[in-house]
Amino acid sequence: MIPPLDLPPPRPPHQTDKPLLEAARALETQFLAEMLKAAGLGKTSSEFGGGVGEDQFGSFLVTEQARAMVDAGGIGLAESLFDALKDQQDG
Repeated sequence: MIPPLDLPPPRPPHQTDKPLLEAARALETQFLAEMLKAAGLGKTSSEFGGGVGEDQFGSFLVTEQARAMVDAGGIGLAESLFDALKDQQDG
């Protein structure tokens, strides 16, 4: 079993930083959705075969699962992206 990471708690953003944080969280959501798709999550099973509709709406399910992962703390990518965007904005 992999031991949990000992990460510092996320710092609360200032009101002016909210758009940057939302952009960083959106990027992490899309990244995780692509990783979940690459891992095979959301593929149509051959047993039930829901057709074209299942294939189309499966991507929505994967995106919502990725968003739930980010809301639960994610993998820390949003914080790194936020820090990079903040440094670039302040620079």
